[in-house]
Amino acid sequence: MKRTLLFLSLLSISAALKAQSAADYNYSVGIKAFSMMQMPKILNQTNAQDYINTYGNCIMFKFNDNQISYRISGNYYRNDIKFDNNYETANGTVTDYGFKIGFAKTFTYSRVQPYFAFDLGYRSNRFTGQLQPNGATIINRNADVSKNGLVVSPVIGLKVSIIPQLLLFAESNLDFYFSYERQDISEPNGTSRNVNTYNKLESLLNPISAGLQFQISRRN
Repeated sequence: MKRTLLFLSLLSISAALKAQSAADYNYSVGIKAFSMMQMPKILNQTNAQDYINTYGNCIMFKFNDNQISYRISGNYYRNDIKFDNNYETANGTVTDYGFKIGFAKTFTYSRVQPYFAFDLGYRSNRFTGQLQPNGATIINRNADVSKNGLVVSPVIGLKVSIIPQLLLFAESNLDFYFSYERQDISEPNGTSRNVNTYNKLESLLNPISAGLQFQISRRN
């Protein structure tokens, strides 16, 4: 009898936990508090595989439909950058932003919820600055390099239910970036200017992103 009561008690607790962590909300709003990511390569950048850390640079909206949710996200990053460019040193500002739309499939309604997602979107990356030849005293050249194109992004992630209205999430994704690149290199006195265009494909790994997801509009 005691074993039966213990089993029923554990079953009731398990059911309560599951009910608390189920996706009973129509909408979700998320913010990526931290991301480690690769940026698109600029010119002949020699350290293109380096990762950068960003904080609070992405907002996400989700429309929930049982174990499938449809997601829309946008991100923005702007910062000063200095890197080696073959026999030159590049110094300037990089601006990167993008928009994605896709879906996510959750595999369980438990408190810990693994999921898979797939996003498709647009990305723009631009560098403006100067190129200084190493060990030379000649005048620096001006550089304006832009990339615009399509992003295809498979994602794997994990959500942890803290309370019914709040989830912690962490995910990793690989961006396949098909871009049109325009390189505009000019002398500051206007004596010469070179403009080159390319079509490129890059694979950019974003090992980890973590943040908070807030559940909105509970279903009846």
